[in-house]
Formats: sequence, structure tokens, C-alpha cells
Amino acid sequence: MGRNEMTLSFSARSENEAFARIAVASFVSQLDPTLEELNDLKTAVSEAVTNSIIHGYDSDPAGKVTIEASIDGDVVSIAIWDNGKGIEDLELARQPLFTSKPEMERSGMGFTIMENFMDRFEVTSELGQGTRVAMLKRIESKKALYN
Repeated sequence: MGRNEMTLSFSARSENEAFARIAVASFVSQLDPTLEELNDLKTAVSEAVTNSIIHGYDSDPAGKVTIEASIDGDVVSIAIWDNGKGIEDLELARQPLFTSKPEMERSGMGFTIMENFMDRFEVTSELGQGTRVAMLKRIESKKALYN
């Protein structure tokens, strides 16, 4: 089948989070993922996009969030990044239940959720430059289950 890829860039507005989920889910649907695999991907994308909007840009819609997704065989790679304020202490931010915005009733589980739902997860960040989340998931195609 070869490699297939897409790039999507949108304003850092909370209403675009659902759009990002659906766009990635539509792109990945060509692999005929299970409902669980699709939900895992959608949840991970939601968490990353929401982090960019709320934490990277402090909900400033002038910011841009970018998603690059590619399919190579049965592997989906997704990178989501912003050019926002970055993360001061990445190790602390990755701890379950840590949130820099407790007043917004954030659970502090975003990175943990992404890590648990994907086969590979990596986050890099630079203060004043932004944050990038890279994720990878192998899709066990339903087609293979019926053959």
C-alpha cells in the first residue's frame, strides 16, 4: 500500500478539538481499525490537542496547533505540536495527576492516557518554543481477523 500522510493545522480553539479527532479517525479508517483502536487514537489526539490549546497557548485562538499523521503498512504515526509557551518541567508534567491548571479542574492524566493508549509515546518541549507529542500505534486490521 505504501506510505500515506496528511498534515492539518488549525486555530487553538477548544471547538477544534472534536474536528481534530474526527479528521485523524477518518484518515486512519482506511486501515479498518477496531472500534477500540479507533477510540484509543481519538482519545490520545484529544488529549494532545487539548494540552496544546489550554497549556501551550492559554486558550489564545491566535495560536496554531498542527497534526501530522502517516500510515506505513499497519503503523499509524501521529505528531501534534504547538509553538506555545512550552513545559517548564517535563518530568514533573508527565507525573500522573500533576496539573498546572487545577483551577480548571484538569485531571493531570493527559500524558498518562496518551502513553497507555499508544504503542509508543514521546513528548519534547522547549520553553518559549512549544511542545511536540509523537505517538505510534500498530493497527491490527479487522480484515486480518476474518481471513
